[in-house]
Amino acid sequence: MNRRDLCRIGASGAAVASLSAQHQHPVSDAAKKEAASDNWTPAVFDRHQNETVVALTECIIPETDTPGAKAARVNRYIDLFLRDGEARRREQFFEGIAWLDGYSIRRANTPFVGLSESEQVAVLQVLDAGDDPGIQTGHAFFRMVKAMTASIYYATEIGFNELNKGGRVPAGFGCDGSNHA
Repeated sequence: MNRRDLCRIGASGAAVASLSAQHQHPVSDAAKKEAASDNWTPAVFDRHQNETVVALTECIIPETDTPGAKAARVNRYIDLFLRDGEARRREQFFEGIAWLDGYSIRRANTPFVGLSESEQVAVLQVLDAGDDPGIQTGHAFFRMVKAMTASIYYATEIGFNELNKGGRVPAGFGCDGSNHA
């Protein structure tokens, strides 16, 4: 699988870009330093929540021929943003993790992190589609996490390097010099 399959769980590039615009998460130098610390410990996540966020974000941007969300430490940035952000947003996030675990337990008798990778992806495909009855909370949570993951990942050095691999720049961003006055 390659990075162009960013959301092998059903998100199109346009949807991710649209969601990312709604949930901007600039990565400050202070956040980069804190997230990179060898002594980092979650500020708001407990151990299980952190493991769930690592698994969830890695399903969204998996390691392929390039590093995924886990290598970019997306979970750490989410923890920092939730710590410093609005209490209601933090509550929504925790409610979403609890909902995801409950759904996984009802479906396979284990929390989300206990599922195999293919089972995790299958759960996220259902949430991404949002068509099944009773999953509105999970659908909204997954959309939020997907947007956060994409915006954070591509704001990190790893994500930036992936976007600019080989010095490529989208044609619409370049200047051919012919339109100058």
